[in-house]
Amino acid sequence: MDASGSNGDRPGVDRLGTYRPGGYRPRAALRMLRQHRRDFGLPPIGLIAGWGHFPIEVAREIVRSGRSVVCIAIHGHADPQLESICDHVLWSGVGKIGRHLRYFRNHRCQQVAMAGKLFKSDILYQGSVVLRHLPDWAAIKTFGPLLLGRKRDARDDRLLTAVTETYDRAGLRVCPATDYAPELLVKKNFLAGPRINPRVWSDIGFGVQVAKTMGGFDIGQTVAIKDGTVIAVEAIEGTDACIQRCGELCRRGGWVLVKMSKPNQDMRFDVPTIGPQTLEKVSQSGGIAIAIESNLTIVVQREETMRLAKRLGVAIVAVDVDAVMQSRAA
Repeated sequence: MDASGSNGDRPGVDRLGTYRPGGYRPRAALRMLRQHRRDFGLPPIGLIAGWGHFPIEVAREIVRSGRSVVCIAIHGHADPQLESICDHVLWSGVGKIGRHLRYFRNHRCQQVAMAGKLFKSDILYQGSVVLRHLPDWAAIKTFGPLLLGRKRDARDDRLLTAVTETYDRAGLRVCPATDYAPELLVKKNFLAGPRINPRVWSDIGFGVQVAKTMGGFDIGQTVAIKDGTVIAVEAIEGTDACIQRCGELCRRGGWVLVKMSKPNQDMRFDVPTIGPQTLEKVSQSGGIAIAIESNLTIVVQREETMRLAKRLGVAIVAVDVDAVMQSRAA
């Protein structure tokens, strides 16, 4: 997946974001979209796609259900594979909210889903936000009070809630992406890889408590634990960087990654997600287990993830948080 921010790395797209001959053809896709409307009589689902495989799986599930998909693919984040799945794709920056709203309304969308990660550190803290992203007036009205006022608040929940409120005012309802792909949420007792011993279970129980506390402050969703000690905590850098740092700090390995939802998790955005890449990075950095929360965590490319867990010897377990908390309190 292209997270470099270079449009020139995408097949069929030049560095200015325009389409070269032989690449994706928006007009042909628009004709397909109109045909879908005639066939099913239902408006398309809008998709805002960030980084990762999650947007791809959501788009596929929507198409399988018989609905069409029109997609805002975020530059430097979204995967070009979306062009072969969605009926129409518009590559755009994060600062063009007015353009996004017009795009979805022009395609008669009523519901919009957000899927995939946005790298907030790159977006907000790598040079001038205004000069890099050239936000339109809708983006300024949405983010200005949070990023430019005296009481700045750039927490994920506040920024994304502001976006959903802007969409609501425009007559577009932001829905959880898992409404369209509920099978991606793992169930209780999901397990892949080797069995977990009591020492690892103890670290998982402690990690659940720490991760839930972190989530309550909107710090991050992931913590790495070994022998009851917090080795690394995820903040703005993201899960992959947290895993890498843990490997550097704990060269003996044997640590556990715990990834939990936030208390009162808003399923419309920022749902914790793992997949093959997470598993590979944990293995490379010396981790032996990944604990996730049942019914509130997404596992993408599930079959590949389970095969990797067995081959790499890294356990994956979906836990019931209430049961874990009760056992530790006993």
